[in-house]
Amino acid sequence: MTTFADRALHIYKRWKRDTLHQSDFRPSFSIIKLSFIAIFIGVAAALVAFILYRLIGLVTNLAFLQRWSFAFVSPALTTAKWTILAAPIIGGVLVGLMARYGSDRIRGHGIPEALEAILFRQSKMLWKVAILKPLSAAIAIGTGGPFGAEGPIIMTGGAVGSLIGQVFYLSSMERRVLLVAGATAGMAATFGTPIASVLLAVELLLFELRPRSTIPVAIACFVAAALRPYLLGPGPLFPLPIEFHPHLAELGMAAVCGALAALLATMMTAAIYRTEDFFHKLPVHWMWWPTLGAIAVSIGGYIEPQALGVGYDVIDKLLTGQMVGTAVLVFMIVKSLMWIIYLGSGTSGGVLAPLLALGAGLGGLESMIFPGNEPLLWPLLGMGAMLAGVMRLPFTSILFALELTHNASVLPALLIACTMAYGVSIFLMKRSILTEKIARRGLDIFREYSVDRLEHTSVASVMTTAVMTVPGSMTVRELADKYFGVNQQYRAFPVVDQNGMLLNVVNRQDLQKFLAADAAGACALADVVGKDPVVALPQESCQSVAIRAAVEKLDRIPVVDAGGRKLLGMVTRYDLLKPYTHYHQEEKVRERVFRAER
Repeated sequence: MTTFADRALHIYKRWKRDTLHQSDFRPSFSIIKLSFIAIFIGVAAALVAFILYRLIGLVTNLAFLQRWSFAFVSPALTTAKWTILAAPIIGGVLVGLMARYGSDRIRGHGIPEALEAILFRQSKMLWKVAILKPLSAAIAIGTGGPFGAEGPIIMTGGAVGSLIGQVFYLSSMERRVLLVAGATAGMAATFGTPIASVLLAVELLLFELRPRSTIPVAIACFVAAALRPYLLGPGPLFPLPIEFHPHLAELGMAAVCGALAALLATMMTAAIYRTEDFFHKLPVHWMWWPTLGAIAVSIGGYIEPQALGVGYDVIDKLLTGQMVGTAVLVFMIVKSLMWIIYLGSGTSGGVLAPLLALGAGLGGLESMIFPGNEPLLWPLLGMGAMLAGVMRLPFTSILFALELTHNASVLPALLIACTMAYGVSIFLMKRSILTEKIARRGLDIFREYSVDRLEHTSVASVMTTAVMTVPGSMTVRELADKYFGVNQQYRAFPVVDQNGMLLNVVNRQDLQKFLAADAAGACALADVVGKDPVVALPQESCQSVAIRAAVEKLDRIPVVDAGGRKLLGMVTRYDLLKPYTHYHQEEKVRERVFRAER
Protein backbone atom coordinates (compact mmCIF):
# COMPACT_ATOMS: atom_id res chain seq x y z
CA MET A 1 0.00 0.00 0.00
CA THR A 2 1.25 3.47 -0.85
CA THR A 3 2.09 5.41 2.31
CA PHE A 4 2.11 9.13 2.90
CA ALA A 5 5.91 9.12 2.83
CA ASP A 6 5.99 7.28 -0.51
CA ARG A 7 3.47 9.63 -2.06
CA ALA A 8 5.17 12.76 -0.74
CA LEU A 9 8.54 11.47 -1.97
CA HIS A 10 7.10 10.79 -5.42
CA ILE A 11 5.61 14.28 -5.64
CA TYR A 12 8.86 15.79 -4.42
CA LYS A 13 10.95 13.92 -7.00
CA ARG A 14 8.62 14.94 -9.78
CA TRP A 15 8.70 18.58 -8.65
CA LYS A 16 12.49 18.48 -8.37
CA ARG A 17 12.78 17.04 -11.86
CA ASP A 18 10.49 19.69 -13.33
CA THR A 19 11.75 22.73 -11.42
CA LEU A 20 15.46 22.25 -10.76
CA HIS A 21 15.99 21.70 -14.47
CA GLN A 22 13.58 24.28 -15.75
CA SER A 23 13.77 25.18 -19.43
CA ASP A 24 11.62 26.54 -22.21
CA PHE A 25 10.25 23.06 -22.91
CA ARG A 26 9.92 19.78 -21.04
CA PRO A 27 11.86 17.02 -22.77
CA SER A 28 10.99 13.41 -22.07
CA PHE A 29 11.84 9.95 -23.32
CA SER A 30 8.52 9.80 -25.16
CA ILE A 31 9.91 12.25 -27.76
CA ILE A 32 12.57 9.69 -28.75
CA LYS A 33 10.11 6.81 -28.64
CA LEU A 34 7.48 8.56 -30.76
CA SER A 35 10.08 9.88 -33.19
CA PHE A 36 11.33 6.35 -33.83
CA ILE A 37 7.79 5.08 -34.45
CA ALA A 38 7.11 8.13 -36.66
CA ILE A 39 9.76 6.93 -39.13
CA PHE A 40 7.72 3.82 -39.87
CA ILE A 41 4.49 5.83 -39.96
CA GLY A 42 6.03 8.12 -42.58
CA VAL A 43 6.94 5.09 -44.70
CA ALA A 44 3.45 3.63 -44.28
CA ALA A 45 1.78 6.95 -45.19
CA ALA A 46 3.87 7.26 -48.35
CA LEU A 47 2.87 3.73 -49.36
CA VAL A 48 -0.79 4.53 -48.66
CA ALA A 49 -0.56 7.60 -50.91
CA PHE A 50 1.09 5.53 -53.64
CA ILE A 51 -1.54 2.78 -53.42
CA LEU A 52 -4.43 5.26 -53.45
CA TYR A 53 -3.02 7.07 -56.47
CA ARG A 54 -2.65 3.80 -58.33
CA LEU A 55 -6.16 2.70 -57.34
CA ILE A 56 -7.60 5.99 -58.59
CA GLY A 57 -5.69 5.53 -61.83
CA LEU A 58 -6.95 1.97 -62.22
CA VAL A 59 -10.59 2.88 -61.57
CA THR A 60 -10.37 5.88 -63.92
CA ASN A 61 -8.92 3.79 -66.72
CA LEU A 62 -11.50 1.04 -66.25
CA ALA A 63 -14.45 3.43 -65.98
CA PHE A 64 -13.65 5.87 -68.78
CA LEU A 65 -11.12 4.23 -71.10
CA GLN A 66 -12.07 0.54 -70.62
CA ARG A 67 -8.46 -0.57 -70.17
CA TRP A 68 -6.36 -2.09 -67.39
CA SER A 69 -3.82 0.53 -66.37
CA PHE A 70 -2.65 2.17 -63.17
CA ALA A 71 -1.59 5.40 -64.90
CA PHE A 72 -3.03 8.57 -63.34
CA VAL A 73 -5.13 10.05 -66.18
CA SER A 74 -7.96 12.54 -66.60
CA PRO A 75 -11.52 11.28 -67.20
CA ALA A 76 -11.82 13.99 -69.86
CA LEU A 77 -9.69 11.79 -72.17
CA THR A 78 -12.67 9.55 -72.87
CA THR A 79 -14.36 9.76 -76.23
CA ALA A 80 -17.46 7.83 -75.21
CA LYS A 81 -20.05 10.19 -73.73
CA TRP A 82 -22.06 7.30 -72.26
CA THR A 83 -19.23 6.53 -69.84
CA ILE A 84 -19.42 10.07 -68.45
CA LEU A 85 -23.11 9.55 -67.72
CA ALA A 86 -22.83 6.01 -66.32
CA ALA A 87 -19.52 5.88 -64.43
CA PRO A 88 -20.31 8.42 -61.65
CA ILE A 89 -23.66 6.76 -60.89
CA ILE A 90 -22.07 3.31 -60.64
CA GLY A 91 -19.42 4.79 -58.36
CA GLY A 92 -22.08 6.40 -56.17
CA VAL A 93 -23.89 3.07 -55.77
CA LEU A 94 -20.67 1.28 -54.77
CA VAL A 95 -19.66 3.96 -52.25
CA GLY A 96 -23.14 3.88 -50.68
CA LEU A 97 -23.01 0.10 -50.33
CA MET A 98 -19.53 0.23 -48.77
CA ALA A 99 -20.66 2.87 -46.26
CA ARG A 100 -23.84 0.97 -45.41
CA TYR A 101 -22.35 -2.50 -44.98
CA GLY A 102 -18.74 -1.62 -44.23
CA SER A 103 -18.40 1.51 -42.09
CA ASP A 104 -20.28 4.80 -42.27
CA ARG A 105 -17.10 6.57 -41.12
CA ILE A 106 -15.79 6.47 -44.69
CA ARG A 107 -18.36 9.12 -45.64
CA GLY A 108 -17.16 12.70 -45.98
CA HIS A 109 -13.82 14.25 -46.82
CA GLY A 110 -11.73 12.80 -44.00
CA ILE A 111 -10.33 15.72 -42.00
CA PRO A 112 -13.41 16.23 -39.73
CA GLU A 113 -13.37 12.51 -38.99
CA ALA A 114 -9.70 12.72 -38.01
CA LEU A 115 -10.45 15.72 -35.77
CA GLU A 116 -13.30 13.87 -34.09
CA ALA A 117 -11.09 10.86 -33.39
CA ILE A 118 -8.41 13.11 -31.91
CA LEU A 119 -10.64 15.12 -29.62
CA PHE A 120 -13.49 12.81 -28.69
CA ARG A 121 -12.40 9.18 -29.24
CA GLN A 122 -8.96 9.16 -27.58
CA SER A 123 -7.27 9.05 -31.01
CA LYS A 124 -8.63 5.56 -31.72
CA MET A 125 -9.62 4.70 -35.28
CA LEU A 126 -10.94 1.42 -36.67
CA TRP A 127 -8.89 -0.89 -38.88
CA LYS A 128 -11.82 -1.03 -41.31
CA VAL A 129 -11.39 2.69 -41.95
CA ALA A 130 -7.78 2.20 -43.03
CA ILE A 131 -8.96 -0.27 -45.69
CA LEU A 132 -12.36 1.04 -46.77
CA LYS A 133 -11.56 4.78 -46.87
CA PRO A 134 -8.93 4.65 -49.64
CA LEU A 135 -10.93 2.05 -51.53
CA SER A 136 -14.15 4.08 -51.44
CA ALA A 137 -12.26 7.27 -52.31
CA ALA A 138 -10.59 5.56 -55.27
CA ILE A 139 -14.01 4.49 -56.54
CA ALA A 140 -15.64 7.89 -56.00
CA ILE A 141 -12.77 9.87 -57.57
CA GLY A 142 -11.93 7.32 -60.24
CA THR A 143 -15.52 7.32 -61.50
CA GLY A 144 -15.43 11.09 -61.96
CA GLY A 145 -16.04 12.51 -58.50
CA PRO A 146 -14.69 16.11 -58.43
CA PHE A 147 -12.54 15.51 -55.35
CA GLY A 148 -8.94 15.35 -54.30
CA ALA A 149 -7.14 12.33 -52.91
CA GLU A 150 -5.64 14.24 -49.98
CA GLY A 151 -8.65 14.05 -47.61
CA PRO A 152 -8.96 10.26 -47.80
CA ILE A 153 -5.17 9.93 -47.55
CA ILE A 154 -5.15 12.16 -44.45
CA MET A 155 -7.84 10.03 -42.83
CA THR A 156 -6.23 6.76 -43.93
CA GLY A 157 -2.78 7.87 -42.82
CA GLY A 158 -4.31 8.94 -39.52
CA ALA A 159 -5.94 5.53 -39.17
CA VAL A 160 -2.59 3.83 -39.83
CA GLY A 161 -0.89 6.03 -37.22
CA SER A 162 -3.68 5.36 -34.73
CA LEU A 163 -3.55 1.60 -35.30
CA ILE A 164 0.22 1.55 -34.83
CA GLY A 165 -0.24 3.60 -31.67
CA GLN A 166 -2.79 1.12 -30.36
CA VAL A 167 -0.27 -1.72 -30.69
CA PHE A 168 2.09 -0.06 -28.19
CA TYR A 169 1.56 0.82 -24.55
CA LEU A 170 0.87 4.54 -25.05
CA SER A 171 -1.21 7.31 -23.56
CA SER A 172 -4.07 8.98 -25.41
CA MET A 173 -1.85 12.02 -26.06
CA GLU A 174 0.88 9.86 -27.55
CA ARG A 175 -1.66 8.12 -29.78
CA ARG A 176 -2.80 11.56 -30.90
CA VAL A 177 0.73 12.42 -31.98
CA LEU A 178 1.00 9.23 -34.04
CA LEU A 179 -2.44 9.74 -35.59
CA VAL A 180 -1.53 13.28 -36.62
CA ALA A 181 1.88 12.08 -37.85
CA GLY A 182 0.17 9.57 -40.14
CA ALA A 183 -2.41 12.05 -41.37
CA THR A 184 0.05 14.84 -42.21
CA ALA A 185 2.62 12.44 -43.64
CA GLY A 186 -0.05 11.29 -46.07
CA MET A 187 -0.56 14.89 -47.15
CA ALA A 188 3.22 15.40 -47.48
CA ALA A 189 3.48 12.33 -49.70
CA THR A 190 0.51 13.39 -51.83
CA PHE A 191 1.60 16.94 -52.59
CA GLY A 192 5.30 16.98 -51.70
CA THR A 193 4.63 19.64 -49.05
CA PRO A 194 6.31 18.53 -45.79
CA ILE A 195 6.53 22.00 -44.21
CA ALA A 196 2.91 22.88 -44.96
CA SER A 197 1.90 19.46 -43.62
CA VAL A 198 3.62 20.13 -40.30
CA LEU A 199 1.92 23.52 -40.16
CA LEU A 200 -1.42 21.80 -40.82
CA ALA A 201 -0.76 19.70 -37.73
CA VAL A 202 0.05 22.77 -35.64
CA GLU A 203 -2.83 24.93 -36.89
CA LEU A 204 -5.53 22.27 -36.96
CA LEU A 205 -4.82 18.83 -35.51
CA LEU A 206 -2.43 18.87 -32.55
CA PHE A 207 -4.05 21.57 -30.39
CA GLU A 208 -0.63 22.30 -28.90
CA LEU A 209 2.87 23.39 -29.93
CA ARG A 210 5.33 21.25 -28.00
CA PRO A 211 8.43 19.21 -28.92
CA ARG A 212 6.72 15.96 -27.91
CA SER A 213 4.27 16.38 -30.78
CA THR A 214 5.89 18.56 -33.43
CA ILE A 215 9.17 16.60 -33.65
CA PRO A 216 7.58 13.18 -34.40
CA VAL A 217 5.13 14.79 -36.83
CA ALA A 218 7.96 16.60 -38.64
CA ILE A 219 9.95 13.36 -38.89
CA ALA A 220 7.00 11.47 -40.37
CA CYS A 221 6.36 14.25 -42.91
CA PHE A 222 10.03 14.38 -43.89
CA VAL A 223 10.20 10.62 -44.41
CA ALA A 224 7.01 10.59 -46.50
CA ALA A 225 8.16 13.54 -48.62
CA ALA A 226 11.60 11.94 -49.10
CA LEU A 227 9.98 8.77 -50.46
CA ARG A 228 7.58 10.65 -52.74
CA PRO A 229 10.00 11.06 -55.69
CA TYR A 230 10.48 7.29 -55.82
CA LEU A 231 6.77 6.51 -55.56
CA LEU A 232 4.85 9.37 -57.21
CA GLY A 233 7.51 11.32 -59.08
CA PRO A 234 9.95 14.18 -58.36
CA GLY A 235 9.50 17.93 -58.44
CA PRO A 236 6.66 20.23 -57.39
CA LEU A 237 3.12 19.30 -58.33
CA PHE A 238 2.52 22.62 -60.13
CA PRO A 239 5.92 24.05 -61.15
CA LEU A 240 5.74 27.77 -61.85
CA PRO A 241 9.22 29.04 -62.84
CA ILE A 242 8.17 32.69 -63.15
CA GLU A 243 9.66 35.57 -61.20
CA PHE A 244 6.92 37.85 -59.85
CA HIS A 245 7.64 41.50 -59.00
CA PRO A 246 4.36 42.83 -57.58
CA HIS A 247 4.18 46.60 -57.21
CA LEU A 248 2.35 48.53 -54.53
CA ALA A 249 -0.90 48.61 -56.50
CA GLU A 250 -0.77 44.85 -57.03
CA LEU A 251 -0.12 44.28 -53.34
CA GLY A 252 -3.20 46.34 -52.60
CA MET A 253 -5.24 44.31 -55.06
CA ALA A 254 -3.94 41.14 -53.33
CA ALA A 255 -6.04 42.19 -50.35
CA VAL A 256 -9.06 42.47 -52.65
CA CYS A 257 -8.26 39.02 -54.02
CA GLY A 258 -8.24 37.63 -50.47
CA ALA A 259 -11.56 39.28 -49.61
CA LEU A 260 -13.22 37.89 -52.74
CA ALA A 261 -11.84 34.43 -51.96
CA ALA A 262 -13.35 34.66 -48.46
CA LEU A 263 -16.73 35.58 -49.95
CA LEU A 264 -16.58 32.63 -52.33
CA ALA A 265 -15.43 30.37 -49.48
CA THR A 266 -18.40 31.45 -47.38
CA MET A 267 -20.88 30.78 -50.17
CA MET A 268 -19.34 27.39 -50.95
CA THR A 269 -19.35 26.26 -47.32
CA ALA A 270 -22.93 27.39 -46.78
CA ALA A 271 -24.04 25.70 -50.01
CA ILE A 272 -22.43 22.39 -49.04
CA TYR A 273 -24.18 22.19 -45.69
CA ARG A 274 -27.51 23.37 -47.11
CA THR A 275 -27.19 20.55 -49.63
CA GLU A 276 -26.41 18.14 -46.81
CA ASP A 277 -29.54 19.32 -44.99
CA PHE A 278 -31.54 18.75 -48.17
CA PHE A 279 -30.35 15.15 -48.43
CA HIS A 280 -31.31 14.55 -44.78
CA LYS A 281 -34.89 15.50 -45.66
CA LEU A 282 -35.18 13.01 -48.52
CA PRO A 283 -37.43 9.98 -47.86
CA VAL A 284 -34.73 7.51 -48.94
CA HIS A 285 -32.00 5.71 -46.99
CA TRP A 286 -28.68 7.56 -46.79
CA MET A 287 -27.04 4.65 -48.58
CA TRP A 288 -28.57 5.95 -51.83
CA TRP A 289 -27.60 9.59 -51.35
CA PRO A 290 -24.20 9.24 -53.11
CA THR A 291 -26.05 7.74 -56.07
CA LEU A 292 -28.35 10.76 -56.26
CA GLY A 293 -25.37 13.11 -55.89
CA ALA A 294 -23.57 11.28 -58.67
CA ILE A 295 -26.33 12.23 -61.09
CA ALA A 296 -25.18 15.85 -60.79
CA VAL A 297 -21.63 14.69 -61.56
CA SER A 298 -22.83 12.87 -64.66
CA ILE A 299 -24.68 15.92 -65.94
CA GLY A 300 -21.84 18.30 -65.08
CA GLY A 301 -19.26 16.01 -66.63
CA TYR A 302 -21.27 15.80 -69.82
CA ILE A 303 -21.29 19.62 -70.01
CA GLU A 304 -17.65 20.14 -68.99
CA PRO A 305 -15.55 16.91 -68.92
CA GLN A 306 -12.55 18.77 -67.46
CA ALA A 307 -14.50 19.21 -64.20
CA LEU A 308 -14.42 15.45 -63.59
CA GLY A 309 -11.90 13.81 -61.27
CA VAL A 310 -9.08 15.34 -59.28
CA GLY A 311 -8.33 17.99 -61.88
CA TYR A 312 -4.60 18.52 -61.27
CA ASP A 313 -4.14 19.06 -65.02
CA VAL A 314 -6.76 21.82 -64.99
CA ILE A 315 -5.13 23.52 -61.98
CA ASP A 316 -1.85 23.51 -63.90
CA LYS A 317 -3.59 25.08 -66.92
CA LEU A 318 -5.10 27.81 -64.74
CA LEU A 319 -1.78 28.61 -63.05
CA THR A 320 0.09 28.79 -66.36
CA GLY A 321 -2.57 30.78 -68.22
CA GLN A 322 -3.57 27.99 -70.62
CA MET A 323 -7.24 28.35 -69.62
CA VAL A 324 -8.75 31.82 -69.76
CA GLY A 325 -11.97 33.74 -70.27
CA THR A 326 -15.28 31.95 -70.67
CA ALA A 327 -13.67 28.53 -70.30
CA VAL A 328 -12.66 29.42 -66.73
CA LEU A 329 -16.15 30.64 -65.85
CA VAL A 330 -17.85 27.52 -67.22
CA PHE A 331 -15.38 25.28 -65.45
CA MET A 332 -15.89 27.04 -62.11
CA ILE A 333 -19.68 26.90 -62.28
CA VAL A 334 -19.80 23.22 -63.25
CA LYS A 335 -17.02 22.15 -60.87
CA SER A 336 -18.52 23.97 -57.89
CA LEU A 337 -22.03 22.57 -58.46
CA MET A 338 -20.72 19.03 -58.90
CA TRP A 339 -18.55 19.32 -55.80
CA ILE A 340 -21.26 20.86 -53.61
CA ILE A 341 -23.93 18.32 -54.51
CA TYR A 342 -21.76 15.20 -54.48
CA LEU A 343 -19.92 16.09 -51.26
CA GLY A 344 -23.20 17.09 -49.61
CA SER A 345 -24.56 13.65 -50.43
CA GLY A 346 -22.03 12.08 -48.07
CA THR A 347 -19.72 10.36 -50.52
CA SER A 348 -15.98 9.88 -49.97
CA GLY A 349 -13.56 12.50 -51.27
CA GLY A 350 -11.21 15.33 -50.34
CA VAL A 351 -11.64 19.09 -50.45
CA LEU A 352 -8.15 20.46 -51.06
CA ALA A 353 -7.91 19.80 -54.80
CA PRO A 354 -11.35 21.30 -55.58
CA LEU A 355 -10.48 24.34 -53.49
CA LEU A 356 -7.20 24.74 -55.35
CA ALA A 357 -9.02 24.54 -58.67
CA LEU A 358 -11.79 26.97 -57.69
CA GLY A 359 -9.34 29.41 -56.12
CA ALA A 360 -7.13 29.34 -59.21
CA GLY A 361 -10.22 29.81 -61.36
CA LEU A 362 -11.26 32.83 -59.31
CA GLY A 363 -7.79 34.27 -59.79
CA GLY A 364 -8.02 33.57 -63.51
CA LEU A 365 -11.19 35.66 -63.70
CA GLU A 366 -9.57 38.40 -61.61
CA SER A 367 -6.58 38.54 -63.97
CA MET A 368 -8.96 39.79 -66.68
CA ILE A 369 -9.87 42.93 -64.73
CA PHE A 370 -7.13 43.53 -62.14
CA PRO A 371 -4.41 46.01 -63.10
CA GLY A 372 -0.77 45.08 -63.60
CA ASN A 373 1.41 43.24 -66.06
CA GLU A 374 1.49 39.89 -64.25
CA PRO A 375 -1.75 38.02 -65.01
CA LEU A 376 -0.38 34.72 -63.69
CA LEU A 377 -0.03 36.21 -60.23
CA TRP A 378 -3.75 36.12 -59.51
CA PRO A 379 -4.51 32.40 -60.02
CA LEU A 380 -1.75 31.56 -57.55
CA LEU A 381 -2.98 34.12 -55.02
CA GLY A 382 -6.57 32.96 -55.46
CA MET A 383 -5.54 29.36 -54.87
CA GLY A 384 -3.83 30.15 -51.57
CA ALA A 385 -6.50 32.60 -50.42
CA MET A 386 -9.28 30.08 -51.11
CA LEU A 387 -7.61 27.55 -48.85
CA ALA A 388 -7.11 30.14 -46.12
CA GLY A 389 -10.74 31.25 -46.33
CA VAL A 390 -12.39 27.84 -46.37
CA MET A 391 -10.13 25.95 -43.97
CA ARG A 392 -9.04 28.84 -41.69
CA LEU A 393 -5.38 27.85 -42.02
CA PRO A 394 -3.53 30.99 -43.17
CA PHE A 395 0.08 29.92 -42.66
CA THR A 396 -0.53 26.40 -43.93
CA SER A 397 -2.10 27.91 -47.05
CA ILE A 398 0.88 30.20 -47.65
CA LEU A 399 3.46 27.42 -47.33
CA PHE A 400 1.22 25.04 -49.24
CA ALA A 401 1.11 27.34 -52.28
CA LEU A 402 4.86 27.92 -52.01
CA GLU A 403 5.75 24.21 -51.89
CA LEU A 404 3.28 23.30 -54.65
CA THR A 405 4.88 25.75 -57.08
CA HIS A 406 8.41 26.29 -55.69
CA ASN A 407 7.89 29.99 -56.39
CA ALA A 408 9.05 32.17 -53.50
CA SER A 409 8.71 35.49 -55.31
CA VAL A 410 4.97 35.52 -54.63
CA LEU A 411 5.33 35.34 -50.84
CA PRO A 412 4.62 39.03 -49.96
CA ALA A 413 1.44 39.13 -52.04
CA LEU A 414 0.46 35.65 -50.85
CA LEU A 415 0.81 36.74 -47.23
CA ILE A 416 -1.57 39.66 -47.85
CA ALA A 417 -4.14 37.61 -49.77
CA CYS A 418 -4.23 34.68 -47.32
CA THR A 419 -4.34 36.91 -44.25
CA MET A 420 -7.18 38.95 -45.72
CA ALA A 421 -9.12 35.80 -46.66
CA TYR A 422 -8.61 34.40 -43.17
CA GLY A 423 -9.65 37.64 -41.48
CA VAL A 424 -12.77 38.17 -43.59
CA SER A 425 -13.89 34.54 -43.25
CA ILE A 426 -13.89 34.58 -39.44
CA PHE A 427 -16.39 37.45 -39.56
CA LEU A 428 -18.56 35.80 -42.20
CA MET A 429 -18.56 32.21 -40.92
CA LYS A 430 -18.88 30.88 -37.37
CA ARG A 431 -17.05 27.68 -38.30
CA SER A 432 -14.91 26.39 -41.11
CA ILE A 433 -15.88 23.62 -43.50
CA LEU A 434 -13.81 21.28 -41.31
CA THR A 435 -15.38 22.05 -37.94
CA GLU A 436 -18.98 22.66 -39.02
CA LYS A 437 -19.47 18.95 -39.68
CA ILE A 438 -18.33 18.12 -36.14
CA ALA A 439 -20.51 20.85 -34.63
CA ARG A 440 -23.53 19.35 -36.38
CA ARG A 441 -22.90 16.16 -34.42
CA GLY A 442 -23.30 18.06 -31.16
CA LEU A 443 -19.55 18.43 -30.56
CA ASP A 444 -17.70 21.73 -30.24
CA ILE A 445 -14.15 22.68 -31.20
CA PHE A 446 -12.62 25.92 -29.99
CA ARG A 447 -9.54 26.66 -32.05
CA GLU A 448 -8.09 29.68 -30.25
CA TYR A 449 -5.01 28.69 -28.28
CA SER A 450 -3.31 30.60 -25.45
CA VAL A 451 -0.94 29.99 -22.56
CA ASP A 452 -2.56 28.11 -19.67
CA ARG A 453 -2.22 30.34 -16.62
CA LEU A 454 -2.61 27.38 -14.28
CA GLU A 455 0.44 25.70 -15.77
CA HIS A 456 2.69 28.68 -15.08
CA THR A 457 1.45 29.69 -11.62
CA SER A 458 2.80 28.01 -8.50
CA VAL A 459 0.65 26.81 -5.64
CA ALA A 460 2.63 28.98 -3.22
CA SER A 461 1.31 32.14 -4.88
CA VAL A 462 -2.37 31.21 -4.48
CA MET A 463 -2.59 29.02 -1.35
CA THR A 464 -4.14 30.15 1.93
CA THR A 465 -1.56 30.26 4.71
CA ALA A 466 -3.87 31.20 7.58
CA VAL A 467 -5.22 27.71 8.14
CA MET A 468 -7.36 26.56 11.06
CA THR A 469 -6.00 23.22 12.21
CA VAL A 470 -7.18 20.68 14.77
CA PRO A 471 -4.86 18.65 17.01
CA GLY A 472 -4.60 14.91 16.58
CA SER A 473 -5.20 14.43 20.29
CA MET A 474 -8.77 15.80 19.97
CA THR A 475 -11.55 13.24 20.10
CA VAL A 476 -14.05 12.69 17.35
CA ARG A 477 -16.89 13.93 19.56
CA GLU A 478 -15.01 17.14 20.41
CA LEU A 479 -14.38 17.73 16.72
CA ALA A 480 -18.07 17.28 15.92
CA ASP A 481 -19.25 19.62 18.66
CA LYS A 482 -16.67 22.34 18.20
CA TYR A 483 -16.01 22.48 14.45
CA PHE A 484 -18.97 20.85 12.67
CA GLY A 485 -21.88 22.42 14.49
CA VAL A 486 -24.22 25.15 13.33
CA ASN A 487 -21.33 27.63 13.28
CA GLN A 488 -19.09 25.55 11.00
CA GLN A 489 -16.60 27.86 9.24
CA TYR A 490 -14.78 25.55 6.83
CA ARG A 491 -15.63 22.38 4.95
CA ALA A 492 -12.50 20.52 6.04
CA PHE A 493 -9.78 20.86 8.67
CA PRO A 494 -6.18 19.65 8.62
CA VAL A 495 -5.30 17.39 11.54
CA VAL A 496 -1.76 17.94 12.88
CA ASP A 497 0.38 16.41 15.63
CA GLN A 498 2.02 18.27 18.47
CA ASN A 499 4.87 19.37 16.17
CA GLY A 500 2.56 20.85 13.51
CA MET A 501 3.15 17.95 11.14
CA LEU A 502 0.20 16.98 8.95
CA LEU A 503 -1.61 13.77 9.74
CA ASN A 504 -4.55 14.09 7.34
CA VAL A 505 -7.59 16.20 6.48
CA VAL A 506 -11.03 15.56 7.92
CA ASN A 507 -14.38 16.70 6.49
CA ARG A 508 -18.03 16.09 7.36
CA GLN A 509 -18.19 12.83 5.41
CA ASP A 510 -15.19 11.50 7.33
CA LEU A 511 -16.77 12.61 10.60
CA GLN A 512 -19.97 10.69 9.83
CA LYS A 513 -17.97 7.55 9.13
CA PHE A 514 -16.12 7.90 12.44
CA LEU A 515 -19.35 8.36 14.39
CA ALA A 516 -21.00 5.45 12.59
CA ALA A 517 -18.16 3.21 13.77
CA ASP A 518 -18.13 4.70 17.31
CA ALA A 519 -21.25 6.68 18.25
CA ALA A 520 -19.59 7.98 21.42
CA GLY A 521 -16.71 9.47 19.41
CA ALA A 522 -14.19 8.71 22.14
CA CYS A 523 -11.33 7.89 19.79
CA ALA A 524 -8.58 10.43 19.17
CA LEU A 525 -8.38 11.83 15.65
CA ALA A 526 -4.78 10.68 15.30
CA ASP A 527 -5.99 7.09 15.62
CA VAL A 528 -8.73 7.22 12.97
CA VAL A 529 -7.81 9.74 10.25
CA GLY A 530 -5.16 7.58 8.59
CA LYS A 531 -1.68 8.59 7.55
CA ASP A 532 -1.93 8.86 3.76
CA PRO A 533 -3.29 12.29 2.77
CA VAL A 534 -3.28 13.74 -0.73
CA VAL A 535 -0.88 16.68 -0.59
CA ALA A 536 0.62 19.40 -2.77
CA LEU A 537 4.00 21.11 -2.77
CA PRO A 538 4.29 24.91 -2.79
CA GLN A 539 6.45 24.91 -5.94
CA GLU A 540 4.04 22.78 -7.97
CA SER A 541 1.93 24.33 -10.70
CA CYS A 542 -1.72 25.01 -10.14
CA GLN A 543 -2.45 22.82 -13.16
CA SER A 544 -0.88 19.67 -11.70
CA VAL A 545 -2.65 20.17 -8.37
CA ALA A 546 -5.97 20.87 -10.12
CA ILE A 547 -5.60 17.57 -11.99
CA ARG A 548 -4.85 15.77 -8.74
CA ALA A 549 -7.88 17.33 -7.07
CA ALA A 550 -10.10 16.26 -9.97
CA VAL A 551 -8.77 12.68 -9.98
CA GLU A 552 -9.07 12.32 -6.20
CA LYS A 553 -12.44 14.16 -6.14
CA LEU A 554 -11.28 16.72 -3.55
CA ASP A 555 -12.21 20.37 -3.20
CA ARG A 556 -9.16 21.30 -1.08
CA ILE A 557 -5.65 19.91 -0.67
CA PRO A 558 -3.10 20.60 2.10
CA VAL A 559 0.24 22.08 1.07
CA VAL A 560 3.34 20.69 2.81
CA ASP A 561 7.05 21.38 2.57
CA ALA A 562 9.13 19.33 0.14
CA GLY A 563 11.23 17.69 2.83
CA GLY A 564 8.57 16.46 5.26
CA ARG A 565 5.05 16.82 6.60
CA LYS A 566 5.13 20.38 7.84
CA LEU A 567 1.82 22.02 6.95
CA LEU A 568 2.29 25.28 5.02
CA GLY A 569 -1.25 26.03 3.90
CA MET A 570 -4.32 24.86 2.06
CA VAL A 571 -5.27 25.25 -1.59
CA THR A 572 -8.93 25.14 -2.61
CA ARG A 573 -10.68 24.94 -5.95
CA TYR A 574 -11.23 28.68 -5.76
CA ASP A 575 -7.52 29.26 -5.08
CA LEU A 576 -6.60 27.23 -8.15
CA LEU A 577 -8.74 29.52 -10.30
CA LYS A 578 -7.07 32.71 -9.07
CA PRO A 579 -4.59 32.80 -11.99
CA TYR A 580 -7.51 33.50 -14.31
CA THR A 581 -8.03 36.87 -12.65
CA HIS A 582 -4.92 37.88 -14.60
CA TYR A 583 -6.77 36.96 -17.79
CA HIS A 584 -9.63 39.23 -16.74
CA GLN A 585 -7.18 42.05 -16.08
CA GLU A 586 -5.53 41.68 -19.49
CA GLU A 587 -8.55 40.93 -21.66
CA LYS A 588 -11.50 42.75 -20.08
CA VAL A 589 -10.21 45.79 -18.19
CA ARG A 590 -9.68 48.80 -20.45
CA GLU A 591 -7.85 51.90 -19.33
CA ARG A 592 -6.10 54.89 -20.79
CA VAL A 593 -2.42 54.69 -19.91
CA PHE A 594 -1.09 57.73 -21.73
CA ARG A 595 -2.35 61.09 -20.46
CA ALA A 596 -1.20 64.37 -21.92
CA GLU A 597 0.24 66.75 -19.34
CA ARG A 598 -1.87 69.76 -18.54
